[in-house]
Amino acid sequence: QVRLVDSGGGLVQAGGSLRLSCAASGSGFVINSMGWYRQAPGKQRDLVATITRGGATNYADSVKGRFTISRNNAENTIYLQMNSLKPEDTAVYYCNAVVNYGLGNNLSWGQGTQVTVSS
Repeated sequence: QVRLVDSGGGLVQAGGSLRLSCAASGSGFVINSMGWYRQAPGKQRDLVATITRGGATNYADSVKGRFTISRNNAENTIYLQMNSLKPEDTAVYYCNAVVNYGLGNNLSWGQGTQVTVSS
């Protein structure tokens, strides 16, 4: 079984930066795409950014130009560099991975890390 551990959240002022990390551990699987989602209080969990094993990226319109997702395949780790943060970026950020154990793809989630942006 894969285990995703996400970290790097915190409290930052508007205009500041944070860098989130997500490390996958375990054995017996191949990780395909990975990504970040976020969920604000009372709202649904929304896509922030994804990255394929080959490095192709996709971003939500609200974060384009401010956030950058990157990946280290050798270490099964992804990062989310968040710049020019806004109060509306406040949410719990969850790491996600599409994992193949040999019988098809499964979704796995990290435990979440809180990002709070003060105005």
